[in-house]
Amino acid sequence: MERLRSVYHYLWALGAAVWHRFPSRQIFVLGITGTKGKTTTLELIAAILGTAGYRTAIASTLRFKIGERSEPNRLKMTMPGRARLQKFLRQAVRAGCDYALLEMTSEGAKQFRHRFIELDALIFTNLAPEHIESHGSYQNYLAAKLEIARQLERSSKPDRTIIANADDRTAGRFLAIRVPNKLTYRARDAAPWSVSESGCRFTFRQTEINSPLAGRFNLYNLLAAATFAAGRGLGPVTIKKAIENFRGVRGRLERIEARAINPRQRDFSIIVDYAHTPDSLKQVYEIFTTRQKICVLGAAGGGRDKWKRPVMGRIAGDHCRKLILTNEDPYDEYPEAIVQDIARGLTRADHQVILDRRQAIRTALNQAQTGEVVIITGKGTDPFIMGPRGAKIPWDDATVVREELKKDA
Repeated sequence: MERLRSVYHYLWALGAAVWHRFPSRQIFVLGITGTKGKTTTLELIAAILGTAGYRTAIASTLRFKIGERSEPNRLKMTMPGRARLQKFLRQAVRAGCDYALLEMTSEGAKQFRHRFIELDALIFTNLAPEHIESHGSYQNYLAAKLEIARQLERSSKPDRTIIANADDRTAGRFLAIRVPNKLTYRARDAAPWSVSESGCRFTFRQTEINSPLAGRFNLYNLLAAATFAAGRGLGPVTIKKAIENFRGVRGRLERIEARAINPRQRDFSIIVDYAHTPDSLKQVYEIFTTRQKICVLGAAGGGRDKWKRPVMGRIAGDHCRKLILTNEDPYDEYPEAIVQDIARGLTRADHQVILDRRQAIRTALNQAQTGEVVIITGKGTDPFIMGPRGAKIPWDDATVVREELKKDA
């Protein structure tokens, strides 16, 4: 049965490529894969290329963009289906785009969505346990990511390049593929560097760059983007200008100041972030070590990666002054059961359960004191709360925060 499914997906991928006349052969295609950092890195690269005068197309978790036209990704999947993706590439070619920038996922690789895309370059950001129940094991998850790298190896493009985060322990597996060019980046390449709540300062090719993006994980995103750009022949002046003007990505450490929305509010900050793995959650919390934190956590979607729920509960319990457990994307699982799994990891009892996500956010905002930070994780810019039997409730964490802040404190 599994073999039949593979044949079905392969033929769909081939048929879509044939129907749209193999558009990836006519445009520079960059793929980006890894557990974390794909969207931010891709948007940074688009900003650098745009500063250099190039026209770009983007297919990502966040949005679909072709030239100046952009629309949010409301599919609830990072990598669109085979026909949609090939159509997107054909539209990018017609629009005269110089680069197509694609997020490429393990789930997409399972369904051959990466096949018949002639890649010029691939960035590998990092690997952490994710989608384990879907893939069956961490090794299968890694294998799916490596299959994307092998698509670069298979590509007919002559000057293929793999760019890998050499600080990740699996980088060698990606760098082992047979392509003409292999580039790496690591934190020590950026020395001297520093990160804080207000941003990153680092050195790239003897040029000091100051970015408003906070956190060590964003240092890696910045290095990935800069390394790709330099590999394409762009100079440090262009790279520096683009990075320093880049203000961030919606739903990725998106910062909202309460008083900027409502002068009657207390003076505190709100962070909306997609953090969906234990490591990414921990790194977000550690950015704000000098601040008391009120955290809103949903941890994981129904039926997905149940192993990480108590782990994320423990991390939140260790870092947050107050913790509110809430609903995220239950699908066909009971939200109460998901929250109980999270709570099993708590080492202290100081938490609330408020399943209504809006009410949970409202409560966190009402409890925040001057100088504190409210951190809302798990959804980022996800456009829906996914319920039973395919139900979709329109949603956006940052919009809800702004709506609640406008009410009297």
